[in-house]
Amino acid sequence: MRTLGHVRDTEHPRDSSAELRRTGLRVTAARLAILDTVRAGDHLDVDAVTSRVRERLGHVSFQAVYEALHAFTAAGLVRRIEPAGSPARFECRVGDNHHHLVCRECGHVTDVDCAAGEAPCLEPADDAGFLVDEADVTFWGFCPDCRRGAEGGNTHD
Repeated sequence: MRTLGHVRDTEHPRDSSAELRRTGLRVTAARLAILDTVRAGDHLDVDAVTSRVRERLGHVSFQAVYEALHAFTAAGLVRRIEPAGSPARFECRVGDNHHHLVCRECGHVTDVDCAAGEAPCLEPADDAGFLVDEADVTFWGFCPDCRRGAEGGNTHD
């Protein structure tokens, strides 16, 4: 098992170490593994991130993962999304006002580009005096695998 101490920058091809330093966050093996796991994942929840980091490093507490994800979100390295009826999920696509498609059957989440370009890509009919700077849209439906399953095919092979 690796220690949770300092690691070399060369171990992380996207230079996660430099990104953590740039945002004022301490660089540790656990934080690097958490950030790399979110990058490699597909809208993972805290449980999935924790499980994958543990496979990589050994014991890392759920609380440490949760706190790191919170710090990454505050620093703008990670985006937290919360589809209705689902635990919070995390992704590294930040700063572009994209939206999400969520499968009603299996909960799979995928990115979809902004509906009309620049943020906010949608404007409310009545802004109630607010200065709107972002629109967060979630499209709901059935992913291709679940659609095939409903039509008699195999689901999620």
